[in-house]
Amino acid sequence: MRKTALIRLFVNGEERALAVPVQRTLLEALRYDLALTGSKQGCDKGDCGACTVLAKSRGAPGRGEAILSCITLAQDAQDLEITTIEGLAGPQGLDPVQRAFADCGALQCGFCQPGMMLSARALLDICPRPTLPQIQEALSGNLCRCTGYTKIYEAVEVAAGLREPASVPPVRSERAAASDQVAHAPKEIAP
Repeated sequence: MRKTALIRLFVNGEERALAVPVQRTLLEALRYDLALTGSKQGCDKGDCGACTVLAKSRGAPGRGEAILSCITLAQDAQDLEITTIEGLAGPQGLDPVQRAFADCGALQCGFCQPGMMLSARALLDICPRPTLPQIQEALSGNLCRCTGYTKIYEAVEVAAGLREPASVPPVRSERAAASDQVAHAPKEIAP
């Protein structure tokens, strides 16, 4: 028989009571018990960073440090305040990191982006004007399989106010692109 534990998690400003198996990870509790699916289940062994969340002791200032929720037991997170990607935006809208990722075209498939953004937010909270090597170090635990990281590093620099975004062509829907192709296709000449 599986043992369960009654735990309380403080996530995105709300305290939630859960009955979970004692071996349940924080990632599993977030995704499967609380339906917060922004934290991704990648490697399940702490290698890829897709599950990154912010954690701090209750009542401590700031948003906390980046932790890997796939290797943290849910019951061990009871004394922490957890922020997931769903809780990063504030009443004024997107967090500057989220806005910069969008403005810089740093959003590829989207799987690694929540973890990347939370790692970037943790860095900017302790070092508001980081150097490129500091950004690279802070994101070194987050793997992206879609890109060469250039746009991701740029996004963190933009969020820190160190630069403006490079020009990014506007995103166009497939329907608009298809309609442009039809409009610019050579016209057939009737016999």
